[in-house]
Amino acid sequence: MSTMGQFGTVHCSLGLHRDDVGGGGQPLLSLFTITWQDTPAAPRAATAARAVTAPDGHRRVAYLELPCGPATVSETLRPPVTGSPLPRLPLLQVHAHLPHPDCKRLAVLTVSSTAAARRAEYRAVLEGIADTVRFTDPLGAVS
Repeated sequence: MSTMGQFGTVHCSLGLHRDDVGGGGQPLLSLFTITWQDTPAAPRAATAARAVTAPDGHRRVAYLELPCGPATVSETLRPPVTGSPLPRLPLLQVHAHLPHPDCKRLAVLTVSSTAAARRAEYRAVLEGIADTVRFTDPLGAVS
């Protein structure tokens, strides 16, 4: 996790679950991360929109109004790396970009999996998680 922390990642979870949608119960592996990114000061809606305009190939972009404020949800599909010992499967990444109220940083929630056929299910899970985000702590201070 310390290596991921160098890139702003503050949380990482590994998921192993059964494909109950028609995959015959095959195991699916996913990775969930929360990453902080510094951004130029701007209105939150502009920051959310700008997050998906990078040349990373964001697709299926949606703008949401969540309890924590404006957000964008998008998907990227990364081809397998040539010469890698890993399975030759594309990597689906579903991202939620949530601008912080200080207008200087962005929380990026990402679910990654090689089960690209389950993109709709992973997207629904990530949107559900994003809906729970609050930028206040239980004591009421802004984080």
